[in-house]
Amino acid sequence: MSDNKLADFGLDRPQSGDDVIVPFTLENLNCRGRISRLGAAIDTLLSRHDYPSPVARVLGEAVVLASLIGSSLKFEGRFILQTQSDGPVNMIVVDFNAPDSLRGYARYDHDALLKYSEAGKTRAADLLGKGHLAMSIDQGADMENYQGIVELDGTGLEAAADKYFETSEQIPTIVRLAVGEHSTKGDKNSHWRASGILVQYLPPAKETKNDFEDEETRKDNWIEAKSLVNTLGDDELLDPDISPERLLFRLFHETGVRVFTAQKIEERCTCSAERIEDMLANSFSPKDRENMIKNGEIGVTCEFCSTTYHFNPNQFDI
Repeated sequence: MSDNKLADFGLDRPQSGDDVIVPFTLENLNCRGRISRLGAAIDTLLSRHDYPSPVARVLGEAVVLASLIGSSLKFEGRFILQTQSDGPVNMIVVDFNAPDSLRGYARYDHDALLKYSEAGKTRAADLLGKGHLAMSIDQGADMENYQGIVELDGTGLEAAADKYFETSEQIPTIVRLAVGEHSTKGDKNSHWRASGILVQYLPPAKETKNDFEDEETRKDNWIEAKSLVNTLGDDELLDPDISPERLLFRLFHETGVRVFTAQKIEERCTCSAERIEDMLANSFSPKDRENMIKNGEIGVTCEFCSTTYHFNPNQFDI
C-alpha cells in the first residue's frame, strides 16, 4: 500500500467538508459503506427547537442514522425514521427526502427527562428506553410503500440498526453514531456537529464450491472491518479538521479503501403555506377548524421547523 497514490484510493479529488454523505468500498474486505458528516445542517435543525442537550444528542443520532440509510435511495422518494418508546424521549421523526434534504423533531417528557438527568442516565439508549424503531420508504403516490420495524430494547439506535439489517435484510452491518457540541477559536458560541459511519458486508453474488471453501476468510474479513470501525472515537468522527475522506483513509488504508464523490445534503423542511392550507381544508371538519380559532385566526406551527402559519378562518367553510 505504501507505493499507492491518492488516486488509487479515490482521494485525488477535492476533499469534502461538512453536510455530506461519502460512499466508499472496502474491496479487499468485501464491504461497502457510507460516512455522514453534518455541521451547519444539524446545528440549524437542533438549535431552532432549543432542545435540552440530552434530547438534542438523541435526535442528532437519529438524524445521522436517517442520512446514512436514506442516502442509499436510488430514486427521489422519502425515507422516514420514527421511534416510539417508553423513555423520556418518547418519539422521534426524521425525514430524508432523497436525494439531499433532512428534517426532524423529537417529543419528550420534561419531568421524566429531569429525573433521568439527575440520575445520570443521559445516554441515547437510556432516554429512548424500550419500544420500536420503524423505517419507511415512500416512493410516491403510484408506488407501493415499504416499512420495516425493529425493537428498541434499551440498547440504543446503533444496536437497533445493526439488528434490523441482520434480521430483516440478512446483511451484516455495523453503525457508529456521534453527536456533540464544538467550539472554534474566536466564536463564543458552541455549535452542534454530528457524524456516523455505516459498513456492510457484501454476501457473494452467487454461491459456488469455492465460496463455501472460503467461508472462513469471509468471516475474518467481516471481523476485521468491524474491529476497525470500533476503533473510531467520537472525537475523530466529529473533528472538523479531518475530512471524511481523510478519516476513511486513516481507518482503512492498510486494507484498502476506495472513496467516491461526496453527496451534499442540507437541512430543509418541506412545509409551506399552501400545504398547510390544503391540510386544513381537506383533513379537518368545519367544527375542528372552528375549535382551532384563537384571536380571530387559525395558527399552525410545523413541528419540524417551528414555522407558524396564520390563516383567516373565513377562507374555509366554517
